[in-house]
Amino acid sequence: MTTHDTPPPQPPGSEHWTELLRARLDRIEDLLAPAEQASRSERPAWRRRTRGEQRWAVMAALLVAVWVQWALPERLTIHPHWLLPVLELVMMAALWVAHPHRRIEHSSRLLRALGLLLAAAVSLANGWSAVILVRDLLHGTEGSNAVVLLMTGGGIWLTNVIAFSLWYWEWDRGGPVTRALGTHQHPDFLFPQMQQEGIAPEDWEPQYMDYLYVALTNATAFSPTDTMPLSRWAKLLMSIQSTISLLTLALIIARAVNVLK
Repeated sequence: MTTHDTPPPQPPGSEHWTELLRARLDRIEDLLAPAEQASRSERPAWRRRTRGEQRWAVMAALLVAVWVQWALPERLTIHPHWLLPVLELVMMAALWVAHPHRRIEHSSRLLRALGLLLAAAVSLANGWSAVILVRDLLHGTEGSNAVVLLMTGGGIWLTNVIAFSLWYWEWDRGGPVTRALGTHQHPDFLFPQMQQEGIAPEDWEPQYMDYLYVALTNATAFSPTDTMPLSRWAKLLMSIQSTISLLTLALIIARAVNVLK
């Protein structure tokens, strides 16, 4: 009997392995794509890209701050009396001309710089007025009329709230434009709507009125209330605002009570 040796099987060629690898990659991509799409759609609005917020609220608050600064007695303002209010109005107009839209959706270095300079101008003007008022109260040269003192002090306190709300709004997760893009995932302020699902609409995200409320409650309670600061700069700013508000209100109320007596 004659036996024939069976040739050994040939190993698969490179084309076989290439096709097999491609098929497996396609399979993995098919499995992962729906999960990625689902994860994006399930993200809350404050973590994904959305439309920019409307500017009417912040513009209204700035106009109130400018009006209060203009109405303050000249002895409590930086001279000339009209300088900073007019400068703030000019910067507001420049922001509107550079981005004439209802929603804040365009970012540039110029717009960012103008926004921060505007917040700095409001803070500088109000800080100067607060320092002069406190100095005069300590020296007994201010506050002969309790009604005028309360109105003046109330105006400075209100502008202080607006100034800090601007800083919170401008710096939280990089500012309003960056928040709309959803590029910063770690917030500087933790709002209640971020902590639990179902207590706010699905499209909720923080806007200027939320930061104004944070500044108002911090100025009245002298501490965080429902919104917690997470980053160090947020804690520092809230601490400074609480201290300024406490000292200003304590001196104004004490002086007004003494005058009324």
